[in-house]
Amino acid sequence: IILNDFLLTFIHEIVPENVALWGKTSQSSTYAGSGPELALDGLLNSWTHTNEQNNPWWRVDLLKVYRVNRVTITNRESSYLRINGAVIRIGNFLDIYSNTICGMISTLGAGATATFSCSGMVGRYMVVHIPGNLKTLSLVEAGVYGTLAGNLLL
Repeated sequence: IILNDFLLTFIHEIVPENVALWGKTSQSSTYAGSGPELALDGLLNSWTHTNEQNNPWWRVDLLKVYRVNRVTITNRESSYLRINGAVIRIGNFLDIYSNTICGMISTLGAGATATFSCSGMVGRYMVVHIPGNLKTLSLVEAGVYGTLAGNLLL
């Protein structure tokens, strides 16, 4: 049993998984009940949605510091232009712009999923934001795949 527990812990720590599922979500504003938690519910018929505002954002606090290998973002089928221009950041700061850019979404088709390589960026937060005035941010699902930072087994 001790060996099995060790192996499960080892696998959990070295195999990247969607660590966002255990995190806490937030966003800059919420339109019509489309809260930030909907980006982690596993459903393709629900989505997050901010109000039209300056620099809207969606964030997941991973609760621990991870070495992030990749981020996935799934777009809406309808109103799919509301992700265009988004920037994905990884870091340890609540201030969006203090975190490092992992990727940019210039365009993403209706219902499409894009994967962004973050090459082991270290951080507690993953943020998706659209810089600019009078923007709306909406996404269906988000995934953050990585392993705990500082893991000696790596």
